[in-house]
Formats: sequence, C-alpha cells, structure tokens
Amino acid sequence: MREYVSYFPFFCYQYFESVILLSGGGTSCFVISYFKSNKANTMFFGGVEGGATHSNLVICDEKGHVLGTAQGPETNHWMVGMDGCAERVLAMLHEAKNKAGIPIDTPLDALGLALSGCEQESSNKELAARVIEKDANSARAVIVQSDTAGSLATAAPNGGMVLIAGTGSNCFIRTPSGKQHGCGGWGYLLGDEGGAYWIAHRAIKAIFDDMDGMHKCAHPTEKVWKKVKEYFAAENQADLLPHVYKHFDKSFFSGFTLKLSELANEGDSLSRHIFAEAGGALAAHAAALIQKCDMDRLRVVCVGSVWKSWEHLKPGWLSELAARGVKAELELVRLRVSSALGAAWLAAKEVNYELPHDDSAYYDIFYTYHPEDHSLRNGDHKPHNGVANGAGEAIKNGTS
Repeated sequence: MREYVSYFPFFCYQYFESVILLSGGGTSCFVISYFKSNKANTMFFGGVEGGATHSNLVICDEKGHVLGTAQGPETNHWMVGMDGCAERVLAMLHEAKNKAGIPIDTPLDALGLALSGCEQESSNKELAARVIEKDANSARAVIVQSDTAGSLATAAPNGGMVLIAGTGSNCFIRTPSGKQHGCGGWGYLLGDEGGAYWIAHRAIKAIFDDMDGMHKCAHPTEKVWKKVKEYFAAENQADLLPHVYKHFDKSFFSGFTLKLSELANEGDSLSRHIFAEAGGALAAHAAALIQKCDMDRLRVVCVGSVWKSWEHLKPGWLSELAARGVKAELELVRLRVSSALGAAWLAAKEVNYELPHDDSAYYDIFYTYHPEDHSLRNGDHKPHNGVANGAGEAIKNGTS
C-alpha cells in the first residue's frame, strides 16, 4: 500500500482504509492514509471451481493476489439447469465482490468458469451468455470450460493429465504441443467409474445381489450392510428404494463412500475390494489417454475426495497399469489450492493478460509410478472391464 496525501472534503474517508486527521477547518481536512487499492487502475479476474457437490470462487488482482472468495453448491448445469447454474455462480460472485470491497456493479475483467458437465462448446457458450444476461456487470468476459481445465491450469499449465474422482469421475490430458484428449465424464448413468457415487452404488449392489442369491459375494457383507442401514436409516432392502428413486439425492447417496472408507481403514475386506476396483477404474481412464500420447513422463493432477483413500485405491491402480502395459512414469499430485485459481488464470489468458503463476507452489507430489518396478504376474489381473480384482504389490515410502 502507498502513502496518499491530499486535501479532500471530510466525507472522503470512505475511500481509505484508515484516516488520520491532522488539522481541519471548514469543509476540508488534511489527511494521511493508505489506499486499499486503486480500483480505477486495478484489474480483477475471477475463477470458479464447480463440482457435482460444491463449488468455489476466487477473485484476484493483476498480481495474482486473492482478494475475495466464496463457496456454493453444485454448478453442473445438466443437474441444476442453465438458469440455476448461472444464478449460483452470480451469488458466489456477489459474495466474493463484497468481501473484496469491489462494488457489485464493477465488472471483473474476466471470469473463468471451470465446471463439471461443461464438455460441450455450444452449451458452454450458452452458459456464458446466460451469466452476462442475468448480470451485465458480472464481468467483461466470461469463459466456460470443463472442470478438468481449471485443475490442469493450476498444477500443470504446460501439459499433463487431470484425473477427477469426486462424486463422479473424469479424465483429461493435454500434451505440451497442445493436443487434447478426454476419457469419461459422462455422468452417473453412463460412467463416473471410480467416483464416490460409483463406489457407493457398487457396495449396495453387491449386498443386494448377495442377499437375493443372484451373485454370491466373495467377501463378508455384514459390516457394510450394517453401515448401509445406519446411513440410510433403513431396516431392510425396500427401505433404500426412496433414496434411489423418489427422493434420490446424488450427493447424499455418494456420501456413503466416506463410511466405506472408514470400514476399509478398519480392515473390512469388502470395502477394501471395492476401493481397489475404483483404483483400477481410475487407472483405466489414465491408461486410455496415455496410449494416445507419446509421453515418457506425465504429471497427473488428482482431484476429488476419493483420492483421500489412496492407500486403498493403490492395489487396483498398480495392477491395472501393469495389465495395460503403461510405460510412462506418472507423478501423482494433489492441489494445495482451489482449482478456481487455474480458472482465473485461464480467464486472464483469454483476454491476453498473463497472471503471475507459480504452479510448483500449488501442488504436492504424493506418489510416483515407475513402470520398470512393476511386472504383471500370471493370473494377477485382467484389463479393466468395469471390475478390477484389486491384486497388486505393496509399495513402500510413497513411490514405486
């Protein structure tokens, strides 16, 4: 902040962070103060990280300093509609502007939306137009992209992979030369393998099939069934039907995965098996895209709460990569910050401004896959076809 000295009418105090009155008389006074910021000359950029459960928004200045933040519910327009999505984005934007001391009618220079479900260019343009239509002062430019784009821009702006395993799942790769490929991201009815909804669904389906005698489960089901009844306040199978149909809430249903994670930590074999299946499913996403790109080393940005159960995902992950013959070295990283920062960085880039960006400060490496250290044993694993068997070698010290 810089020192500012001038003569102003007394009411000028509202423009300053602090005011010291040295002498006064009449309608003016002599003041020494520090500007919060020179709003007339400061550029503002916003970014939104939007998932199927919750969303985050940040506003930063031209130096990349975060001025205001806000949180909100899911912003997938396929689930909440175009109007609902735009309204949720604007509610977060107005809250963040207030926190940043930016008048609501002062537009950002650019606003980047990196949202779940934004895979289609035509609908992305429609959403951007809807935001401007509802609030012409929201931003001078609104850029809409997939949620994977924000994560990649945050931790691997020069190329890499994003593998999302939150409520759902999605995978995206961009090479240093700019080639792009995607795998998954089709929602819970057509995909989302390895995501929290998928994990919860597989657990409950395994129990139903076992109880009905359709498919005998290879693992004891008693502990998982007990957790199911507690979580859904159910006494029998029929009591779950309202949660699946009439009163279906995907976020709530997916939340059961946390209970499975707790059981896996306690050693429950069915829970561990299902997480290993999820690890194999996520590895299948990665393998599908790696084979399309000639890269010997790749940073994989792992986004979503399912990755918190990495130790239980790892066996399926390793055996799937070995089965697919993946030869690339994979550096798995977690974000330290919201990918909303990456969305803001992309928005600035779209209006030809380069925000300061130190991606090394935005992530932590939690695992490195060295393909030469893994060999597929006979009978260990079949390539992923919706089910991974969870076989794999134990790896120590966080690397292989």
